[in-house]
Amino acid sequence: MTGFTKHSEHDFAPLPSWEASLPTLTAEPWFKVSDKSLQLEGLCFDRDGNLYFVDVFGGTLFKLELPSMTLHEIYHAPDENPAAIKIHKDGRLFVCCLGDFVNGHIFAIQPDGSGRETIIEGHVADDMVFAADGSFYFTHFVGKSTEPTGGVFHVSADYKTITPILDNMAGPNGVALSVNGRRLWATETNANRLHMIELSQDGLRVAPYGTSVPYHFSGYHGPDSCCIDAGDNVYVAMYQQGRVMIFNRNGWPIGQVLIPGREKGQLMHVTHPMLVPGTDDLLITTNDGPDGDKGSWILRSKGFASAHTSFQFD
Repeated sequence: MTGFTKHSEHDFAPLPSWEASLPTLTAEPWFKVSDKSLQLEGLCFDRDGNLYFVDVFGGTLFKLELPSMTLHEIYHAPDENPAAIKIHKDGRLFVCCLGDFVNGHIFAIQPDGSGRETIIEGHVADDMVFAADGSFYFTHFVGKSTEPTGGVFHVSADYKTITPILDNMAGPNGVALSVNGRRLWATETNANRLHMIELSQDGLRVAPYGTSVPYHFSGYHGPDSCCIDAGDNVYVAMYQQGRVMIFNRNGWPIGQVLIPGREKGQLMHVTHPMLVPGTDDLLITTNDGPDGDKGSWILRSKGFASAHTSFQFD
């Protein structure tokens, strides 16, 4: 039989032909967090330029002090599986927790780890994003491909009212808000989809005809966390594919960043992209998985525009 391309046994995540031709960059090493494979995620910068992130399954919250590149462990949440950090304008860290994957929560602490306060309970909170009024959106990371029980929710600024935005989702994961606060992006890991949601003026409802799926991903596993830049481009981490895909404001793919060694199956567990404030430098968390020996890294590449100045910096 002829006409077929023979793939190497190390070709772990071949790029689909329609994505292989996208403008492509390769990330470079920036900071090695551990020789062990930690599930790093939740990149978030404070006003002083320091970087916070989590080790999900180890329950550790990290602070990387910049520019000295000094790593601190600031809080331990064993068995809570923290998956994301976002910083409120008052400086508190809001931490999304998967919990036991049936019941999770969001809590807030001071940057030194003190003053813990429960914000919401009863949802498997994977990621969140603040709106300009201090309210926020979060993903409830449950649901199988055949049982879509997850969703995206809005929480009022006083944390008393939780409003469903999207439901019937299979593992909603990453969430990001456009520069003007009217368009919400959400990744759906277990259905391999990118959602674009046009919000009502009050941000509590979907605008008429306001939902669409501008992109269906291919391969295993699926889209993870996401972020935007100042040009409203959307960056989506592709878990177990060793790359980040970039989309324009309308959901068209415009580029990708590959992880070095992905052709050998190395550092494939890509979880979270985030741009460095005031620059177009893109940081990416990844690890080598339980069977690898490359450890856990934050890698760096260039983005398509400068970082978005989000609510936490206002």
